[in-house]
Amino acid sequence: MPHHSVPHVNRRHARRMRKAMTDAELKFWNAVRAHRLMGLSFRRQLPIAGYIVDFACPEHNLIIEIDGSTHSHDHAISRDAARDERFSALGWRVIRVTNDEAIRHLDEVCSHIVRAIGGESHE
Repeated sequence: MPHHSVPHVNRRHARRMRKAMTDAELKFWNAVRAHRLMGLSFRRQLPIAGYIVDFACPEHNLIIEIDGSTHSHDHAISRDAARDERFSALGWRVIRVTNDEAIRHLDEVCSHIVRAIGGESHE
């Protein structure tokens, strides 16, 4: 996958976000970091197309967004839909997970991710 230029401010913001993860993001990260999920490689707070996504598996063009309660408001839903369309146009798939799902149902979230990539693994 080609690398794209990322504005310095976005890189700085992504680094800051990596240091201030929510409980749900931290729990998910601990489950998938270091190839723990089927040998898949995930990156956290990755700049893509002018946005910073929560998690991405670049090998499979898969984005995982862990959403808090603010994402259930109408304006956030339409903003998220626009982001998802942009990612889709670039060949990325987006899976949105609520904080509650990441904390209480992490096994199901991980299973969903594995199914989304077709059960493939690259160890």
